[in-house]
Amino acid sequence: MSDQTSTSNQLKKNSLGVGAITFLVVSAAAPLTGAGGGIPPSMLFGNGAGIAGSFLIVTLILLAFSVGYVAMSRHVKNAGAFYAFTAQGLGGRAGGAAAMIAILSYNAMQIGLMGLLGAVASGTFAQWGIDLPWYVWTYVAIALVAVLGYRQVDLSAKVLMVLVLAEFAIVVLLDASILVSGGASGLNLQPFAWSQITSGVPSIGILFCFAGFIGFEATTIYSEEAKNPSVTVPKATYVSVLAIGIFYTITAWLMVMGIGMDNLLPTIGGLPDPSAFLFVLGETYIGGTLTAVMGVLFMTSIFAAVLAFHNAVARYKFVAGREGILPDAIGVTHDTHKSPHMGSMIQTALALLVVTLFVAKGLDPVLNLFVWLTQMGTLGVLGLMALTSFAVIAFFSRDAMGEGAMSTKVLPLITGLIMAGLFVKIFMDFGALTGSEGMLSWALPALVPVLGVVGYLLASGLASRDPARFADMGNTKA
Repeated sequence: MSDQTSTSNQLKKNSLGVGAITFLVVSAAAPLTGAGGGIPPSMLFGNGAGIAGSFLIVTLILLAFSVGYVAMSRHVKNAGAFYAFTAQGLGGRAGGAAAMIAILSYNAMQIGLMGLLGAVASGTFAQWGIDLPWYVWTYVAIALVAVLGYRQVDLSAKVLMVLVLAEFAIVVLLDASILVSGGASGLNLQPFAWSQITSGVPSIGILFCFAGFIGFEATTIYSEEAKNPSVTVPKATYVSVLAIGIFYTITAWLMVMGIGMDNLLPTIGGLPDPSAFLFVLGETYIGGTLTAVMGVLFMTSIFAAVLAFHNAVARYKFVAGREGILPDAIGVTHDTHKSPHMGSMIQTALALLVVTLFVAKGLDPVLNLFVWLTQMGTLGVLGLMALTSFAVIAFFSRDAMGEGAMSTKVLPLITGLIMAGLFVKIFMDFGALTGSEGMLSWALPALVPVLGVVGYLLASGLASRDPARFADMGNTKA
């Protein structure tokens, strides 16, 4: 059996508290990016004002998912998160499939966001007389993320803490201004009415809402680096879901109140870009100066999300190497920083390769790079949530370990079926949701099950050549 206890295979322990982990994962959800870039199109193409009620529903679903997720995190402490839970619940081969789907999904989310970041940065700096193509700013971001991802995780956490607090603050200020002023025509709760939630195309609204939460589940990725992980990780998970859910629900509601129910869709539909809607509200309620600040924070918000996803995927690659799914050389940490530096460098190389491919093909950084890849990432994460829910049931069926039936059977079954249903829905409608046509409409989502099969086969190979290591897949390493 390979030496799995060597310090070269261990992340930096006791380096992250509840706050640090919360900021690492909330930054992946990118609150300002979600408010500016996610909520307006979800209103326009989904269910209009009902998106506020949709966010409330999705928050409740993810809180239910978190109950089983947190229960298992108390007994399995491994930076592999979805992979580790699946391996421990459904077996090593299923774990191998989950590992490769996770690597694909977080890669897709991180690299896709690079396109949006480049486009936003290009527009922002052009206003200051620095007019450069989007990909220049994307390459700059790749370099900055490479440095931060290579070093100690607590450095990334400190950077993200500043950025996330700033973006929360500017949107909360806008929310407060709309609330105090009473909005366009007084405050009401119509966006939470069932008739509003089910108006338009509610499935698109719900899918946008789930995409807004992607990243919260990464709390368990940091379990090996957490202080007292049995307490820290569960707290960070619930805090993350509640923080994201409450923020998006209230913000979506007040964005509707700020423009008025009747004016909402005509206003957004009349803009050249739906993401401009948040800035229209900013000009009205907090003035031009603060709205300009919001524009800068919109850019740093995307950078924070890119860095958070980089950290997550680097740890998945590290774990896959440490546990024998990928080459052993990937499963080592830096001698000084105790960071998953090999996984980080591979991620940087992949980002450079994919971005350069899109540049060479002359594809759009937002409509193609961002939309195609982030929706594929969302698809993969929903599949992983479904697998994890069923893994929780299987894991505790052998020994409940003092956990109740609600957290080990009932809620995991309900949320597993919901996630599986959403996975099928997105897979079938991928072309319509992303604007991809022809072969791309099925080839991109097909990468998720294809990588699952690859992971399954890699784990099967490990079972043949090193049965002891295969049997240890997903075990606690903290």
